Amino acid sequence: MATFSSVTRTHVLSAIAEHDDRGAAAFLGVYGFTPTPGVTLTHEGQAYDATALLAVAHRYATGRAALPEEMTGGKVAVGTLLGKRGFDVTGAPSSRTTARRTTASRPATPRKAPEPEKPTPVCPSCFMALPATGVCDSCG
Repeated sequence: MATFSSVTRTHVLSAIAEHDDRGAAAFLGVYGFTPTPGVTLTHEGQAYDATALLAVAHRYATGRAALPEEMTGGKVAVGTLLGKRGFDVTGAPSSRTTARRTTASRPATPRKAPEPEKPTPVCPSCFMALPATGVCDSCG
């Protein structure tokens, strides 16, 4: 089963460019897809089959296109995934709100830098790591 966590907006844009170069029928045929009614990605005024685009974007991300039978998430998953990457997807019930929301519109939340690890206390006599009690098990 294909996972799509590695698919970025750039990968989807590459799939769109391939779709434009090949044409819709050839693009779907090469990857074994049939038109998926109802789930449409709109980019720069052009409508695309969102399911096939996501599968091909997976190829750009991982080197292997997702097969039609691997697209098990259905309309909601495809729309949500593409919506989270800033695309306008219609036909997916839950994607209408997420498709319009992009990371650029959210205020940036600064992340706390991780605290550096504290050095492990060491016994000055035998140089063994001290237990939580602070008393060396070997030296006492």
